[in-house]
Amino acid sequence: MTTLTLVQGDLTRQHVDAIVNAANSSLLGGGGVDGAIHRRGGPAILEECRGLRASLPHSRLRSSGGTPVGKGLPTGQAVATTAGDLDAHWVIHTVGPVYRSSGSDPSLLTSCYRESLRVADQLGARTIAFPAISTGAYGWPLEDAARIAVDAVRGADTAVEEVRFVLFDAPAYEAFAAQLG
Repeated sequence: MTTLTLVQGDLTRQHVDAIVNAANSSLLGGGGVDGAIHRRGGPAILEECRGLRASLPHSRLRSSGGTPVGKGLPTGQAVATTAGDLDAHWVIHTVGPVYRSSGSDPSLLTSCYRESLRVADQLGARTIAFPAISTGAYGWPLEDAARIAVDAVRGADTAVEEVRFVLFDAPAYEAFAAQLG
């Protein structure tokens, strides 16, 4: 049975087997959670991300001429790297959906949590810390994202023993607490 816990605080300060990064599809760092993980984790994470990026097939993004313009991890998928200088063994990178462009498809957000747990199982991780994926710059409404996250984790077939939702502020903590009952 997986235990779900809540923490209000800094995801990058969690001592767990795996920390989930709400990454952008480039895997090369960015703002918010992604930037914080790359800054605190150090260059080893970026180095592994560059290797992963090079191995990914071209994304569906195309120029006006129809040629691929980049590589990237598809929305809802997850991959792992070292955690570098973080207090974890691995960082699991997942690309959350952008609310206004995904048509608010909850299956994409659900997939972020389930795919991250699948990768955690492959790694042998027993503890994992998640942020509130897609609720920052990607604009997913907090209460809906909390419901989707909790339902996804509760419905997942995983060997992970503890799922910790690490929430940046009081409104996010309260939204997740309401879902845990």
